[in-house]
Amino acid sequence: MKKLITAILFFTICNVYSQNAFSAGEYFKFRIHYGFINAGYATLEVKDAVRENKKVFHVVGKGYTTGAAKLFFKVKDDYQSYFDKETGKPYQFIRKIDEGGYTKNQEGFFNQSSNTVTVNDYKNDTKKTFKVPENVQDIVSVFYYLRNHPEVDDLKVGGFIEVDMFFDEEVTKFKLKFLGREDIKTKFGTVSAMIFRPYVQAGRVFKEEESLTVWISDDGNRIPLRIKADLAVGSLKADLDEFKGLSHSFKVKSR
Repeated sequence: MKKLITAILFFTICNVYSQNAFSAGEYFKFRIHYGFINAGYATLEVKDAVRENKKVFHVVGKGYTTGAAKLFFKVKDDYQSYFDKETGKPYQFIRKIDEGGYTKNQEGFFNQSSNTVTVNDYKNDTKKTFKVPENVQDIVSVFYYLRNHPEVDDLKVGGFIEVDMFFDEEVTKFKLKFLGREDIKTKFGTVSAMIFRPYVQAGRVFKEEESLTVWISDDGNRIPLRIKADLAVGSLKADLDEFKGLSHSFKVKSR
């Protein structure tokens, strides 16, 4: 279950285009299953904050194991991002994780005018500055950026969208593929969903590049409803368990 909650936090935020799809006060909670085991929970909350004298969004993502899973592999993760309300560009990220003894404690500061990010590694007592492309995103801001991305609304089945993302001291291409639409049964009733496949790095956590599938509500909110993943060992499923503070009404076809 190495990096299990990290994987969930990475993708539970995978929402796509809808103008003004979210606002401060939005909150999600996901129940995570590893096989038949209730492995833990992941939460995401959008808050208001101020950075560089500008009002920004502050997203806090947390993940943790529970019950029997906690006895075998304890996880406590904290991912945060501060990003501009109008452009979606990030100002700062925080990454504090403990996954079965594997720990990181980092904070990054973006300088969008010079296209650099300075990372303070508090665990190793280091400070490094990296050159990044224009409009680069962090691991949290990238998904909220995609919620309002104008190209996603026009994607055809099989179409892709790519975004530069800074993570683990390097820039990678985050690639999202649109698979189509279907109605799925959720805790809240039957909901129309858009299906996406984020391309992931094979080997460390996931079995293959195409190991992950995400179902997103096909409404103005574009909220994550379900995630399925084939891991290097076993399989994982996460379902939306609670939500509040949505910007639009949540459409349920039947209960």
